[in-house]
Formats: sequence, C-alpha cells, structure tokens
Amino acid sequence: MDRKRSCTLCEGAVMLLLLGHMTTGLEVPLDLPQPPTITHQSPKDYIIDPRENIIIHCEAKGKPHPSFSWTRNGTHFDVEKDSKVIMKPNSGTLVIDISGEKAEAYEGVYQCIARNEHGSALSSNIVIRQSRSPLWSKEKNEPITVQRGMSLVLQCRPPAGLPPPIIFWMDNNFQRLPQNSRVSQALNGDLYFSNVLMEDNRSDYICYARFPHTQTIQQKQPITVNVLDIEAMNDTVLAAFLNGSDFWGDSPSGERAPTFMHPTGTHSTTMVLKGDTLELECIADGLPTPDISWTKVVGELPSGRFSFHNFQKTLKITEVTEEDGGDYRCLAKNRLGNNHHTITVAVRAAPFWISAPQNLILAPKETGMLTCRVGGNPTPKVTWSVNGIPIENSHKDPSRKIEDGVIILSDVQTGSSAVYQCNASNEYGYLLANAFVSVLAEPPRVLTPPNHVYSVITNRRALLDCASFGSPLPKITWFKDSQSILDGDSYIIHKNGTLEISVAQSLNSGKYTCMASNNLGNKENHVYLEVKEPTRILTQPGYNVVHRNSMAVFECKVKHDPTLFPSMIWLKDNGELPDDPRFELGPDSLTIRDVTEDDEGTYTCIRNTTLDHDSASATLRVVEKPDPPTDLELTDQRERSVRLTWTPGDENNSPINLFLIQYEDSLHEPGVWHNMTSVSGTSTTSQLDLSPYVYYSFRVLALNDVGPSEPSAPSRQYRTNPAQPDMNPSDVEVIGTSPDSMTITWRELTGLEANGPGLQYKVSWRMKDADRWTSLTLANVSQYMVTGTPTFELYEVTVQAVNDYGPGPRPEVVLGYSGEDLPTVAPENIKVSIQNGTVAEVRWEAVPLSTVQGRLKGYKVSYWKMRSLHKQDSEPEKPQVLIFSGNETEVRLPGLHPYSQYALNIRAFNGKGDGPTSSDRQFETPEGVPGPPTHLKVRNLNLDSLILEWAPPLEDNGHLTGYLLKYQSFNTTDELGPIKEVTLPANETSITLDNLKYSTRYKFYLNAMTVKGSGPAVTEEAVTIMDEALIRHPAVEAGKGSAPPSPPPTPPVTQSLQPPFHKAPPAGRMFGSVNSSVEEDHAVISWEYSWPDRNVYVEYVVDNSKEPWKTEFVNGTRTYQLRGLKPGMSYRVRVVAKDHSDATVHSTEELLITVPAMTNKQVDIATQGWFIGLMCAIALLILVLLIVCFIKRNKGGKYPVKEKEDAHQDPEIQPMKEDDGTFGEYSDTEDHKPLKGSRTPSNGTVKKDDSDDSLVDYGEGGDGQFNEDGSFIGQYSGKKEKDTAEGNESSEAPSPVNAMNSFV
Repeated sequence: MDRKRSCTLCEGAVMLLLLGHMTTGLEVPLDLPQPPTITHQSPKDYIIDPRENIIIHCEAKGKPHPSFSWTRNGTHFDVEKDSKVIMKPNSGTLVIDISGEKAEAYEGVYQCIARNEHGSALSSNIVIRQSRSPLWSKEKNEPITVQRGMSLVLQCRPPAGLPPPIIFWMDNNFQRLPQNSRVSQALNGDLYFSNVLMEDNRSDYICYARFPHTQTIQQKQPITVNVLDIEAMNDTVLAAFLNGSDFWGDSPSGERAPTFMHPTGTHSTTMVLKGDTLELECIADGLPTPDISWTKVVGELPSGRFSFHNFQKTLKITEVTEEDGGDYRCLAKNRLGNNHHTITVAVRAAPFWISAPQNLILAPKETGMLTCRVGGNPTPKVTWSVNGIPIENSHKDPSRKIEDGVIILSDVQTGSSAVYQCNASNEYGYLLANAFVSVLAEPPRVLTPPNHVYSVITNRRALLDCASFGSPLPKITWFKDSQSILDGDSYIIHKNGTLEISVAQSLNSGKYTCMASNNLGNKENHVYLEVKEPTRILTQPGYNVVHRNSMAVFECKVKHDPTLFPSMIWLKDNGELPDDPRFELGPDSLTIRDVTEDDEGTYTCIRNTTLDHDSASATLRVVEKPDPPTDLELTDQRERSVRLTWTPGDENNSPINLFLIQYEDSLHEPGVWHNMTSVSGTSTTSQLDLSPYVYYSFRVLALNDVGPSEPSAPSRQYRTNPAQPDMNPSDVEVIGTSPDSMTITWRELTGLEANGPGLQYKVSWRMKDADRWTSLTLANVSQYMVTGTPTFELYEVTVQAVNDYGPGPRPEVVLGYSGEDLPTVAPENIKVSIQNGTVAEVRWEAVPLSTVQGRLKGYKVSYWKMRSLHKQDSEPEKPQVLIFSGNETEVRLPGLHPYSQYALNIRAFNGKGDGPTSSDRQFETPEGVPGPPTHLKVRNLNLDSLILEWAPPLEDNGHLTGYLLKYQSFNTTDELGPIKEVTLPANETSITLDNLKYSTRYKFYLNAMTVKGSGPAVTEEAVTIMDEALIRHPAVEAGKGSAPPSPPPTPPVTQSLQPPFHKAPPAGRMFGSVNSSVEEDHAVISWEYSWPDRNVYVEYVVDNSKEPWKTEFVNGTRTYQLRGLKPGMSYRVRVVAKDHSDATVHSTEELLITVPAMTNKQVDIATQGWFIGLMCAIALLILVLLIVCFIKRNKGGKYPVKEKEDAHQDPEIQPMKEDDGTFGEYSDTEDHKPLKGSRTPSNGTVKKDDSDDSLVDYGEGGDGQFNEDGSFIGQYSGKKEKDTAEGNESSEAPSPVNAMNSFV
C-alpha cells in the first residue's frame, strides 16, 4: 500500500502568503494624497494579431487620480489627433482600431506616463510588433536517392515568422511520421536518419510549420526518398534508377562507428540567459544506430532541473543559473566504437533585481533612502530619473543626494513628494522601477479588518496580519490576552507588522491585539486565532487483489477537528472516477462491484477541509484464471516420444505457476482424459514419453494462484505402433485358500500398458527347488486357483504378459505357501507359579512346528475363577482369553482375585484356526488386603460424642482380622490436628467416640484388615454441635412468621472411597458482606455465608415499630427478594442461620433500607377542563341536596345516607391484612360514628357507598351529625388514621364539601 500524506499545497500557500507579507511595498490609503503608481501595463514585448484591435494597457492610482499621456518611439504621441486611437476614461489604456489600416503602421515603442500634482510615474517601454506567418517559398524538391545503411538529413527550413513556428513532419494522410533513436527531428526542424533502411523508401516526407499566434499551418513540398540496395542491383538497373535523382552518399553502406551529424566536429559553443531553458543537442550517424549519453565535464548535472528528450539526443536544463555554465559532453556509442562532442555553455544574464526601490513615506524633517541594486552579465548600467526626467536634468533639491547609486533624502519638507525611476540595462535587456516619496504627517491607522478570525492547523505556521499606515511609520506591538508579545523563538514580528507563530499549538488559540503607534497617536485592532486538529486518515485503503466480477472495497476513515467538515474525493490514476454505477461512494469507503480488468489502477482517497487535507492511495489488481493455451503443435515425432509445443494464454494478472499436460487414448478409453505430466509456468514445450499401440490426443491447462484455466483445444491425434509388452503384471501374490489348493492373483495391465492386441497372461508355478514348471496361459482374468497341492508347502510363481507381438520381459519369481490346516497337537507340560494374590506365571512347552500345518501365529491362554476360598460363589466367572505370539511360552496372568481357585488351558493357532485345547490346570491364589468398608455413617451428634457405623467390605480377599479407625480434627485454616487410632475386632460394625470438642469438624478414616495388611480407607466428616452457652444468648431474637421447614436429622457429611480434600467453614464469623437494592415495592437482599445454606432466613420489620419480626425462609440461595413492601416506609433487615432446634446460631448486623415513595405517573386532572366542568356540576348537585335537606328538616325527615353506605360497601377501605403483605390495620370504631338512623357493620368500619348521593365520596371520612330537630350540623367527613408504627398517611384529593361550606 502506497501511503501519501501531502500538505505541499497548504505549506506552499503559507509560504507565498509569508513572502507577500514580507515583500509587499508600502500601501498608502487612497483617501490620502499620494503620487501616481502604475498598477497594470502590457508586457514589454507585445506581439499583436493583425486581425484584431490593438489594446495597450496602462492603469495607475494616486490622490488626486492621475492623468495619462503616451510617447511613441521616444516622442509625444498625440492620441487626440488620431481618430483610430481611443484612450479609455479614467485610464491610460489605448484601444487602436486597425480596421481599414495596416497593423504595421502602429508598430513601435510605446511608453505611458501617469501624472498628478505629486509626481509622474512611467511604464516600461512596450514594443508593439505584428505577428507574421509568411508563406513557404516555392521550390521543386528533386527525389533523393540514398544507399541502404547510409545517413540522411531532410531539411525543413521554414520561413521566418513572428513568433517562430512549431515544426513537425507528417505524411499525405496527415499522420505523424514515426520517430525513434534512428530517425528523429532536430531542434531546427530538420529530419535526421542515423542510417537508412529499405522501409524509409517513400514519397511523402512533408514538413509542416504551425504559427501559434495566428493559428495557421504552412506546408513544404513533399520530399521523395528512394533507398537502394546496391549490392542486390546490376549496373544497368542502377543507372536507370539513378537517372534524374540525387544520389546521397558515395561510401560503403556497411557497419561503421559513430560520427556526429549535428553539431559537427568535436567542439561547439552556445550561450544561454540566466533563468531561461538550455537545450543541447547531439545527433550521430552510425550503423548500428548509436546510443547517446550525456555528462558534465566538471561537476554533476543539476539535480531536479535536467531531463533527456528526443531519444536521449537532447539535454534540457530549466531555470539556468551561473553554475550551469561549463563544458558538456555527449557520447555516441555502438558496438564498433564511440565518439564524443563537447559543447561549451556560456551563461549570460539580462538585468535582474537584487533590491528594487520601494515607496517611501516620510514625515516632515525625516530622513530616508531609495536603493536600486541590480545584477546581470555584463553588469547593467543604472540611471535615476525624477518624475520621468533624468535626475541630472531635474531641478536641484538640497535635501537629495546620490551616493553609490543610492538616493539619500534628509530633512524633507512638505510638498517635496515625487516619483523616482530606476533604469538598469545591458545588451540583453532592461529594468524599470517606479518608487514614490510621499511627505505627509498622519496618525496611525490599522488596515486589517477588526475581529478577524484566523484558523490554522496544529504544528503549522500561523500568520496574523496587522497592516497599518501612518507617517511617521507606526511601530507595531502585539498582545495576547493583555500580555505583551516579544519577538523570540515562539513568536516572530515582521517589519510589516505581521505576527508569525512558527509552530502553532492549541495553547496559542485566543485573542490577539496589535497596536500601531507613532508620535501622532495610537490605534489598536483585535484578531482571533483558532488552532485546529489536523485531518488524518486513520483507516487507509489497502492493496486489493480481487477476482474478476467480484467486489472491491477501499476504506478511508478520517479523524478531524470537530469544527471542520472534511469532504471526500476519490481519484483513479490521478484522474476522476469513471462515470459508472458500479462505483458506489459511502461515507468512508469506495465500493466497486462486478470488477473488470479496466478497473485496475491506483485509487487515491483525499479528505479535504478548508484548512488542510490528507490523502492515501492503494492499488487494485484484478486477477482471474489464466486463459487456455493455444496453438498446440507436435514436433520431433519418434516411435516412443513426441515434443508438444503451445502458446500460453493471458495470465490475467496472476503469473502462471505450471502447465498440466493431459492425454486421451481414443483406442482404449475414448473421452477419458488422464494427467500425463506438468512443467513450470515459464515453459512452452515438453518432451513426452509415449507407449506403443495408443491413439494419443493432447491438451494443456494453465494454472495460477486463482485456479486452472479451461483446457486447450486438443492437438491432432498421434498414433504409436504396436509392440510386445514392456512390463508384466504387478502385485503378484500366492494365497493358500484350502489345505489342498492355492490361489495366484495379480493386477492386470491397462490398455495403455498392453502395447498391442491379444493381451494374455502366462501363469507358471512349481514347488520350491523342484525342476519342472507348470504353466497356463489366460486372458482377461486376474487370478487362478491351483488345486491338488500338499498342505503348507513353499511354491515359486511367475506371471508374464504376452500379446500378439511377443512376450513381455522375464517375470520375477514370487514365493508363497499353499493352504494351511488346523494344528494337530495341544501344548503340554503346563506349570503355574503363584506370584501373589493377583498375579500368576504360566509356562508350557511349544508345539512341534511339524504339527502346526501352517504358519504358527501364537497361543491362546484361557483362564477363569472357579470359586472364592472364603465364601461360596453362586457360579464360576466367564473365562478370559489372552493371546501371545508363537515364540512366547512363559507369560503372566494379571488381575486375579486373592484367596480364590482358578483353572486354565492353552491352545495353539495358525492362519486356518485353533488347534486342540490342553487339559485344564487348576491353581489357588493366596490371601490379600481387603477392600474398603461398604459405608461409614455418623449419627447421634452431641457436644462431645458421636456414633460411627459401618458395614464389612464387599471384597474380603481373605479372613478379616479387624478394623483400623483413625480420626483427627481440623480448624478454619485447614490445619489438621493429631491423628488418633483405634483398633477394632472384625465382628464390630459401630463405635461410640467420647471426649470430643464441641462445634468442631472431624475427619474419620476406616480400614478393614487381613493377615496381609490394611485395605483402602473409607472417610467421613462430621461436626459436633454448638455449646449450650452460645445458644443461651443468641445474636438476635427469633422472629415470628411462617414456620420453617424441618431441619435435616443429621449435620452434613461427605463420604468417598479416597479421602478428598475439603475446606472447612470458619468457626467464627460466618456471614460476610450484606448488600441490598431497593425498588418501589420490593427489595433484593444478597449476602455471603461460609456455612451450608439449609437453615437461612431473612427477617425484617418496620423501623421504629413494636411489631414482631417477619421471617421468610431462604431456599438454598444467597440472594432473596422481599416483596409487598410499602412505598415510603423504612425497614430493618437481617439474615440469620438457625440450627435443627430452630435456635439462631449466626446473624448479620441489621440493615436499614427505605422504599421510595410511589411516583405519580398520572396526569394532574385538576387542570383538565372536563374535571373542572364535572366539579361545577357536582357543586350544583350538592347545592340542590342542601336545599332538599332544609326542606326535609322542616318536615322532620331523616337523611338516609348511612343506609346507602351500608348497602354499598367499598372494599377499598377494608382493613389491610398481613396476608396482603402490608403492615398496620385500619380501624374507625372509636373516631368514626354513624349517622342517626343508619346501621353500623359488625366490624365497626364505615364503608363508602358507590352512590352519587353519598357525601362520603367527597369527604375524608368521619361523622356527619344532625341535631335533635333534624338540622345538619358539622361536616360530613372523618379521619383515616394509620397505625403510628406505619409512619405514613394516605393522601387524598381535597373534599368538594369543604369547598362548598361557604354556600350554606
């Protein structure tokens, strides 16, 4: 991947800006008096088109605005007298109408003068010349005859034009003549042939001259060139051919060393002006065509400024300097020799500025100077003028003097303003510069716009302008955030007031103030600097190799300053992307779908911002399987070989690794192609070895990293003649199939291997060392069975291929045995040696080989357990069979049971099968160590004692002599205490252990024993119970609640056949950290506990309440969720562990949690329009009801509200129960009294009625009473009080009854 980070444009722009800041002349605001300044003029050498009007530019500024006049050829040019000439208003630009006039009438040297009351400024001398494109002079070109191999020059010699024409050679069809190192065009336009070939014979060599100013092309008459091969022509033909034509060359046309055609000789000189382009040319004659090379005699060619053109015949050096002067050598070389030519280059220079005079602003009484320093070769002559008048002819000014070409002005006075001209000239050109001197007094002013914001990228140069004007010239001072800035490493203050920060950083951002000061006052200006982060491409496009028709993706992710917004531009080979919908631009990527070969190239991603940019490039290469080879050709044809040659196809950008050659045998396997051989990818031919009697066709496949190509078209068929076989069948084998036969097998030959028709196989066999062979000829088979053979005898066998043209080579002899039969005898003299209770050693005598009747493969030993010597087994075990090799007669029988009776027998076997079995041999194994006890249990755990119970082992392996019990304690750090041992008789199956420590974990090991020792142990762990003293003072009071499940009858124990390692829980603090998380109606409690979790409970109670603790059982987890908590309430929570008697043994510290109050998720209906309307309707209804009450009171009636409340009880004010998960009860038996004439429910509660008539619906509960005469007294409302232990009160909407009291 080619990574390009280019900021050249940005840095170049900054450098140009800096140079502009530091070199721009002093600008005087146009509202102040000032002498004229030329702002625009036509070039010094002005070539005009005679078909268009002549426009000579001259623009100037000044205060007051200047007037203009012209001189022509050194004399005044009266514009008003020439009707064809017009001067533009407020300008000095001339427009000359040449319609009806000849343009050459206005050729000459023009100069513009701009004047006002403060001085006169002059333009440069403008030379007006008319462009010319003259016709070619008529001439007749005779045919040129040249001998093959000679050099030739065709001259062009175009007419002189202004400017000079551009020369090129073409034919009659307007096609450029091909040029190369042999034929090329010189700088003067002539066409040079280093040597002529017969192909150069043509009649349309035409030289064209294009005049660029008028865009016209002139043509020279065609030139005919006849090339002769004199050695192939007789004198008569030659004389006729040469009649009427020029013969070019009279020397031999054979090979020759180089000589120079242009320039001639060995040395030449040339001159070039400084700053121009130097072109040096060497054209050589020679056969073969010479090669040209260039060197500088002293020093090296200027790096970066030289280049070679015209097939190395031209050396071009741009922007010539004095150091480029000297000798240059061109060398012409071919295989017959070399020649060189030296060109001496002299560098001259037209006048050029070293220090041009600058405008000068002086205050009265000040001193200044005008400097005019120029260079050139030869040294230019420098003269001064004042307002266009030579200074020596101007009026004398006592304040002015000239020393060494420098004008010194001292003690200037107001009114002495003028424009001075410096003129420098030599024979190669001249320079003219105007510089005014303006004398005025002006307080400072800052010309840079105020509050301008400068933006720059981090680590780049920052330039803050402070363009100012004043007379005397103001002094510039810079401040940052009210701190003075001094000229130093970080800051540079230029003479024009510009503040430069060489390497801007983020800390340089901020407000800057520049102050311009002189003796007439001060002026300040504020600007701002913002330092931005650079734009950097983070994910760069990577090198892509893709298959044709697949997809290519280039990523281009960028990091940039957040205030800058980079755009993305993609280029292909430095040009625009194709206008193709397959190219998809994403925010940070380019995707090319269905890639083709045309998509190959270099893709560049450019991310631009207004301040900088970054770019990265990657190359796309499209690969594909290679195209198939073509042009298959068979050469060098022989009886058993042929050479195959082919032309490779296109490799499709992935080099071909190899070529695979395949063949088809149309005689034996038509349509089937086989791999024959392969060659490297650089080969295009292969010598192929062939077989007789095959009709070959060949094809070739090319393989690269992508895959194989399609097969090439088949070659022509190539047939080989039949011959006798070259090989015999392979894989010949003799197999004994039965005691009186054997089978001979082989692999048949293929049609390709047969070498001819009539393929057969000659099968021969004989007994080893016998004299006579038995033979048989077979066809189209691969085996033959020989019968009547003796049992297991060694035979010699051969299989030979035979066809109609003869037998194959002499076959190899293969040995094999005839068929086997079963062994006839069993092993004898069997002896058993007992090693221990589990291993026995068996020996026997080998059977005689003569009785095996085949190849002895080994012995099979069968053994089985008949019974145990300690107890009666139900039935014998199934026999086990061990197989041993034929040379083993002493083996071991592993895995026997101690104290048991075994039997065994042995038999020999061969390839046919097993022989007879020996008679059974019985033996007994001695006693061994017993197995582990069947189980070990612990029960009746007390403070200092427990009972161990066990069962005898399943495998006694002898007579049990007793048991060995070991036990020890271990503490919280897993440190084991001393081991205690107890030996127990064999008939014991339990033991009571006393004097143990309370609340201690013990480990027990129990082994059974025989006379051979102890067997493996079974282990148990158990813990004695806690001391009564700890139970008498528990950590917390047990809570009351739902009954916990019954504890297990015994503490947890572990049991295994091998003593495992267990970490004992600590005997001290059992609970670790306790955490909680609280929601609106529940809390999640989590804890750490190092004891089994079977009896763990979570207890909780309302804070500051005298209620009993609520208890909830934890079902073996370390996290529990408490539900049904009341929002806004605080609770105390703890986690406790209890023993089997429901006594608290461990407890955490109490945790205080607070349930957040329920947030109101409903819309405030008090602000809703419909609610306000409803309230108004209810108020009106209440007013009506009150009126009805007054009427009833007057009639002595009673208000039946309470009866309706009793009939329609509202469950929302029922007492809350513990089953609902709430706390506290609701009761109004004391504070709430029923209305007279109403019924009170038996539980004493007052329930709301659903009726719209009930005032309870609008009150807060309570008594509504009437006096004795039935009038309404008091407010129908009451209090709903909670138990103080609950610590919260219900919140209800305000009563509309309260709101209506003011109406009654």
